[in-house]
Amino acid sequence: MSRLRDLYRVRPGYWFAQKRYGWGVVPATWQGWLLTIGMLLVASGIARLAHQRSALYQLLFLPLFVGFVWLSWLKTDGGWRWRWGDRD
Repeated sequence: MSRLRDLYRVRPGYWFAQKRYGWGVVPATWQGWLLTIGMLLVASGIARLAHQRSALYQLLFLPLFVGFVWLSWLKTDGGWRWRWGDRD
């Protein structure tokens, strides 16, 4: 477990770490996890509203998703790029 924690350690002020393989990030601090879980909860609430009312509510997903990606991009230690494990 400590090896996994060391792989995804970030500098102070950052909430996300780069994935070891591929493109993207993973939450590395409690703030990153809170943002991710909060986004999922809001998205599920929007999905319930969209299902019960109209498809117009589905347009709320776009600013939610763009905002989440933008904030996680700002708070990622090392930026976003394609990674290929230890060779990178």
